Amino acid sequence: MSASSPAPEPAGPEETAGPVPLVLATPRPAGGRGRPPRHLADLPLAERRAVVAGLGQPPFRASQLSRHFFGRYTDRPEEMSDLPLAARDPLTQALLPRLLTPERELACDGGTTRKTLWRTFDGALVESVLMRYPDRVTMCVSSQAGCGMACPFCATGQPG
Repeated sequence: MSASSPAPEPAGPEETAGPVPLVLATPRPAGGRGRPPRHLADLPLAERRAVVAGLGQPPFRASQLSRHFFGRYTDRPEEMSDLPLAARDPLTQALLPRLLTPERELACDGGTTRKTLWRTFDGALVESVLMRYPDRVTMCVSSQAGCGMACPFCATGQPG
């Protein structure tokens, strides 16, 4: 600091030295992180059936929706051809809400390494790196501020 610079404001008790916090473009809900919306994966079959019945659909539609999500790995209504067209959107909106949205994706090594920045349902950012090697696949998910691994390719790990 030069002699002509003003003295910094005193640090509060919770302030520590370290990286500058990330400012999100979309603010989080008041009170911090919110609870995720109801999701099919969090409900036992009986509760899934109750939600589906509450939407005016026969309860067996919960099993159909579950087969798509858990068996065919899809949450896209247009791929659920065994559900009536009019029921697809209401069912997926009620039980398959979007919890993660990709914000930015980078690929290198001919696409064998993919880095993705995700925005969670409440506005938090999470970073993942998928590394495909000839003999294994490694997935790194940074779900907190900072990481002790300090991988050289990962911005989250650099501050420690």
